[in-house]
Amino acid sequence: MTGAGTEVRIEAPRGELPAYVAEPEDDDLAPAVIVVHDAFGMTTDLRNQVDWLAGEGYLAAGPDLFHWGGKLRCIRTVMGEIAKGTGRSFDEVEAVRSWLVSHPRSNGKVGVIGFCMGGGFALVLAPGHGFDAASVNYASAPKRTYTADFLRGSCPIVGSFGGKDLMLRGAAARLEASLMELGVDHDVKEYAPAGHSFLNDHDPADLPLALSVLMKLPLPGMGFHEPSADDAKARIVSFFDRHLRA
Repeated sequence: MTGAGTEVRIEAPRGELPAYVAEPEDDDLAPAVIVVHDAFGMTTDLRNQVDWLAGEGYLAAGPDLFHWGGKLRCIRTVMGEIAKGTGRSFDEVEAVRSWLVSHPRSNGKVGVIGFCMGGGFALVLAPGHGFDAASVNYASAPKRTYTADFLRGSCPIVGSFGGKDLMLRGAAARLEASLMELGVDHDVKEYAPAGHSFLNDHDPADLPLALSVLMKLPLPGMGFHEPSADDAKARIVSFFDRHLRA
């Protein structure tokens, strides 16, 4: 990871949108990736994910989709918009995508990656929103978004799920079956020893007190799992390299 990201403000339809942006260390043109946070919002983990992608040679931006109100209100609103397929959060993600396309470091290709709520958002964004590849990680989204009817016209998708994730049983198989039916290039994998949020190594200081205590416990089906996370990251970078580099 570069650790050299900066806080920026991007013009969006309803005002400036705060985002954390990191650039590759070299001076070459680079593909871009939008990093969509989970329900915890702009955390240390989200910034680390942006830095990781920059370290892999990507122009990465993580917008704060909860910047406009209280966290609970924002969570309800964004999740409702993901279910509807429209709303402020879609406008703000599109503002970031357009900003990245016009960035002087950009090669013109943009991917999207998300986790949990953000993974569901990335899945919804895969068809018809101008992205060249999507990484959906334990995507919390309506079941219809996993169907071939919904995903028709989708960009290539790399998906990662936890075998112990009690909330998303069978989701990986449903997604792979739909993408195979459509002939969409994909790489979907379920990690048997991992649960939900296995790619997110959250700092307890970023979480509500009760949840930070729970996250320290060996809860089944929940939490960071380093071996699975390392493998998933390698797959994501390989997939993005294939589809986003000119």
